[in-house]
Amino acid sequence: MNEKLIIGVDIGGTTTKLALVLERGEVMEKWEIPTNTSNSGVAIIPDIAAAIKLKIMEHSIAQEQILGIGVGAPGPVNMQTGILYTGVNIGWEKPVPLREELQHLTSLPVVIENDANVAALGEMWKGAGDGARDVVCITLGTGVGGGVIVNGDIAHGVKGAAGEIGHITAVPQNGYYCNCGKYGCLETVASATGVLRLATDELKENQDPSVLREILHTTGRLSSKDIFEAAAQRDKIALKVVEKLTFYLGLALANLGSALNPEKIVIGGGVSQAGDTLLIPLREKFKQYAFSTVAESTSIEIATLGNDAGVIGAAWLIKYKH
Repeated sequence: MNEKLIIGVDIGGTTTKLALVLERGEVMEKWEIPTNTSNSGVAIIPDIAAAIKLKIMEHSIAQEQILGIGVGAPGPVNMQTGILYTGVNIGWEKPVPLREELQHLTSLPVVIENDANVAALGEMWKGAGDGARDVVCITLGTGVGGGVIVNGDIAHGVKGAAGEIGHITAVPQNGYYCNCGKYGCLETVASATGVLRLATDELKENQDPSVLREILHTTGRLSSKDIFEAAAQRDKIALKVVEKLTFYLGLALANLGSALNPEKIVIGGGVSQAGDTLLIPLREKFKQYAFSTVAESTSIEIATLGNDAGVIGAAWLIKYKH
């Protein structure tokens, strides 16, 4: 095989995803290893290096066939120095020289970037972005992550915090507390956890009969999937929850859209699996609140790469940033 390979790495709180990616962006093989967060995450970089070396040996790949290793890491990154400032959910509470250590252990070039930015790059390159050069990606998972791509490249801002869409203030008064220390962040109402919070409050305030109340009574817990499924069946309380969620999210995206006028806004993460139940009311809210030119020219799409977005975006870093 003559085509060059790139190794894509996406470091997560529980598992680290790795992939051999062809230079054109196609995943040849993917695998994952546990992310060992014990002892302040001291084993994470050596574990990644060992997993890469093992895979290179398994396939008898020559060193010169590999262009490098692209890494998405969970925290603010300095791309010039290759340092991750903090990665609290993987035990890295102090700056870590991620690029330098991984280069030293593998003897391969390394480029690092924030994980949400990397997922955005993946979607732009090979996913729902479909090659568009102005894209906003937002991931609705346990939290809310984001990446802003302007003219084909990630916007970083002065301290690497551009794209923190989850921390736009969505509820300026009496908002829920956010892990970042503020109140009323978009993350507190638009993440999977946020949707549950909205549903729990609606069930307390509203005594209408609802399948959600029955599920909660029977199983003791709700999921965001339950809420969207009930909304698709026209359950009144579930519809009110989706109405609130799409109001907060639609308003935040409309404001972003009016500032950036991207070609596409791509929505990924677990909550996006609700598909049209989320997308139809969200598009309506976006059109209602965005500047008219933006409302007409920016489309909102569901992400298509799923869990592969990170490793594909990490490969893009080596192809275009190395």
